[in-house]
Amino acid sequence: MIGVLVSGSGTNLQALLDNELPVSAVAANVECRALARARELPTAVFPLRAYSDRAARDTAMAHWLQEHGVELVVCAGYMHLLTPAFLARFPQRILNVHPSLLPAFPGAHAIDDALVAGVETTGVTVHHVDAGLDTGEIVAQREVRVEPRETLEVRIHAAEHELLPQIVSELCLVH
Repeated sequence: MIGVLVSGSGTNLQALLDNELPVSAVAANVECRALARARELPTAVFPLRAYSDRAARDTAMAHWLQEHGVELVVCAGYMHLLTPAFLARFPQRILNVHPSLLPAFPGAHAIDDALVAGVETTGVTVHHVDAGLDTGEIVAQREVRVEPRETLEVRIHAAEHELLPQIVSELCLVH
């Protein structure tokens, strides 16, 4: 079973659902549009202000996910680093999708950073999550040409919506 962590609009969550992957729970750190996409699935919001620190919040979130049978966690637009308390609960079973060819352009502004750098090609990376910022082991990548710049963000998201469900599906078959 898959648990998905979200913080935004939820288009990557929707891609997982559209591919009929076994999502059993969706958690967020903020109220967001992605939660509406979860439809009948269990959802919960774990705002940082409700806990003494990130470790306490992440411990509660990990516990909630495990109560819902989650074995694989997918960060789909989740905008917080996960603490060692969370990582320890799902060792090597947390994936993230990132809009660049890591290790190039980690962080929250990868598409803009690629444009500023003037690269010809950027892309999408699915990687394991570790304690660093987009530093985990790379599982798969897909290149996306920068030009035409006007459609780059749309094409990056389209690549995410194809690659993430493909990799998650392959991992589900292995487990």
